Order: sequence, then C-alpha cells, then structure tokens
Amino acid sequence: MGSQIHVMFLPYMAPGHMMPMVDIARLFAAQGIRVTIITTTMNAIGFKNSIERDVESGRNISLEILRFPSAEAGLPEGCENLSSAPTPETTIKLIHGIELLEPQIKILFRERRPDCIASDYIFWWTIDVATELGIPRLAFSGLPDQVEITRSQLPDLVKRRTEFSEFFDKLKEAERKSFGLLMNSFYELESAYSDHFTKVTGIKAWHLGPVNLFRSVNDNALRGDKATISEQRCLRWLDSKEPNSVLYVCFGSTARFSKAQILEIGNALEDSSYSFIWVVGKVLKEDNNEDHQQQEEWWLPEGYEEKLKENGKGLVIKGWAPQVLILHHPAIGGFLTHCGWNSILEGLCEGLPMVTWPIFAEQFYNEKLVTQVLKFGEPVGNKTWRVWATEDSTLISRSEIENAIRRVMGDENEAKEMRKRARRLAEWAKMAVEEGGSSCNDMKSLIEDIRMFKRLTEKTTKES
Repeated sequence: MGSQIHVMFLPYMAPGHMMPMVDIARLFAAQGIRVTIITTTMNAIGFKNSIERDVESGRNISLEILRFPSAEAGLPEGCENLSSAPTPETTIKLIHGIELLEPQIKILFRERRPDCIASDYIFWWTIDVATELGIPRLAFSGLPDQVEITRSQLPDLVKRRTEFSEFFDKLKEAERKSFGLLMNSFYELESAYSDHFTKVTGIKAWHLGPVNLFRSVNDNALRGDKATISEQRCLRWLDSKEPNSVLYVCFGSTARFSKAQILEIGNALEDSSYSFIWVVGKVLKEDNNEDHQQQEEWWLPEGYEEKLKENGKGLVIKGWAPQVLILHHPAIGGFLTHCGWNSILEGLCEGLPMVTWPIFAEQFYNEKLVTQVLKFGEPVGNKTWRVWATEDSTLISRSEIENAIRRVMGDENEAKEMRKRARRLAEWAKMAVEEGGSSCNDMKSLIEDIRMFKRLTEKTTKES
C-alpha cells in the first residue's frame, strides 16, 4: 500500500465554498486519506466539532488554523468570511485580507509537502505551488445544455472586459493546468456537463456529490454558523403542519434586499394560501452616522411578526437556520431559493420543487438548470445580476412572487409534474453515493489516480 496519502485542502472564506469543500475533505478522510484543512480562527468555529468527532472515530484529519490579518486589511476582529461582510467596501477589504494570507499558505505547503493540494478554484496561485512541489492540484468548482440567459443576468466580466477579467483569466489558466476538478454533483444530474469536460476540454472531473448526503444528523445540526432558532422550536412548528404544505424561503447568507423588496416578499407570502418559513436577511441602514460607515439591521414591516404569531401561518428566522433539518421535514413542500448550488442540492436531495430567485454569481446558470433543463422549478422572473440591492433596484412584485409560489405548490398538473421530477432526482442522488453508485466510484477512482501519480513521481525520483 505504501505510505499514507496526504491531501491539504484550502477552502475559500465564504459559506457556499467552505462548507461543501470541508465535506469533501472529510469524505477523503473517511477513505483512509490523511487530510489537513487550512482555515482561519473564526472560520474554524463552524466545523471544528465535526472534525473532532472524525478524529475520535479514528480518521486522520486535522486543522491548520491561521490568524486572519484583520487589522492589516482594515477590518474589525472576527470579520473573516464573506457572510460577515455587509457592504461592498467591507467585502473589498475582506478579499484583500484573504490575499494577504497567500505568502503564509505557500510557506505552509512547502513545509508540509503534501501529496496533493485541493484548493478552491479562486486560489489560482496554488497551481504554481503544486507545480513547484511536483504534486497534483485539484480545483473545487461548477451547462453545456442549451439555456437562455439574458444580458442583464450576466455579470460585467462576462459581458465585457473589466478590472476582474485578468483575475478570471488566471482562474481559467490554473484550471487548465490542474490535475482535475472536484465537483459537488453527480453524473446523472449533469451527464452532458460531465461528458463536456472529459471529451471536449480534456480536463478531468470527478463527481463526488451530493456531499450533503454523507453527513450525519449531528453534522447537519452543527453545520455552519450557530442557528438563531432552536431546532426543537422549529421542528415543533413544522410538526403542526400537514405534509407538503409549507414553503421554505431562504436567499443564502450574502444576499441583501432593499426594504421595498422585503415588503413585496412579505406580502406575497401572506397572499399565498401556503404556510411558510422565511429566513430573513439584514438590510442596510440609512446613512445617518457621522463617519458614513454603512451598517446593517433586521427589518420587517411593522407588526408583521406579531401577525404571524397570531395566525400561525408563518415562522420568521433571522440569521442562520438549520436548513438541512428543515428541508428534510415532511411538512416542507417547496423551496424558494437564491439558487446557490449547495441549496439546490440540499433541496433536490429531499425531492423538493423550487421557486427560483437567482441574485448573482453562477446562480442564474443554476436557475436555468433547474427550470429549463431538469424542469423541477419555476422562476420568479429576476433578470438583474446584483449583490447589494438599493431602494432604486428593480422590484419583483408581490403578484409575480405569489404566482410563482402557486405554480410550484399548487395542485395543477404542472406542479405535480415538477414534484414527480424532483422526487426522481432525489432517488438518483441517493443511488449515486451508495456503494457502486457513480459518485462512490468516482471517489475511488480519484484516490487511485492520486496514488498512481505519487508512485510514478517516486519512481522517477529514484531513477534520476
């Protein structure tokens, strides 16, 4: 068998990147691989308990915790993740802080000399370190199907050359030079995408997901930030509802809506005939402080929460929610989502049809996969790529939102067909991660490819 393979993982400091990559790292450790995850102090809090349980069970997995250069980047202590960056200005500082970690991480790779580096694709420079060390670099990424994207749904860097274009050129070049890509997906979901990579681009891709299906109940309860509502209260409320009668509404941890848009969402949820759980995000406060630093606040229409408590129709959660546990409950019948890839997979694995509301990044592409290709979702109709909404932003009206909810949650044939497709996809997902399934086989193939690379490197070294 030879010495144990050592893989070092470097996730990006954002929930949608970090959580699935940590899941993949733990999956590697479960296969007998020695794993090290590089992260920072505050980011480690979200998953260190799960890692400790892995260690107690005999897995060789550890954390390499670095101090985040908050002061050097002009950030308050504890601001180490994009989810804690409320404004464009703070986000830019945070990205700069992450960049400041590069020299320290490079030194770490050179000192530890792992057999493989698995990094988020945003850390394009890890390909240079891997090449220097003579080891493979795996990039953690995301439709070759014919989808329709309007120009306003595309980010500026796709429509024209911007200051970010050079950065994305580096990402693509690093991708081409990498040993291959790690995908939190499964072959049956995106077979055309998989075939596109292997036959057209020549880049290897291993589908290892959905990685959320490998988590235990305890993992799901402890996943991410500390929930702002007790699981028991949330589940008791759901227990009082009929099966498939509740809509779950969540827009991820980084999206920011205007007060006007929150009002439209709230009215639409009240207008609909369905119960709901709504995970509400913060809004930017009006600029009324002397230093003009933007701040955030929780905001809902006056009396909204009190009304819900009286009629029992809805449950509002402010901040982090135990999403996987909620989606798993039989009372949930649909998911209004921002189309982040992790959320799509978590909803899909529960066989839930979706109301889609993409906001930025790859979410518009993900929406088209759900609504046009796999056809188990209905769009609300957002056509504008925007991270931070202002009061001048284009509104999605209450009627548009309510109509999309009805088309997904209703009893019409269209809704029934969406539910049927969603349940079929859930069955395929579960089969993929079972012994002999496509993702299980890809995991074994990947580990053997890394072992083969190491053996060939050792043989070449001896012969020289």
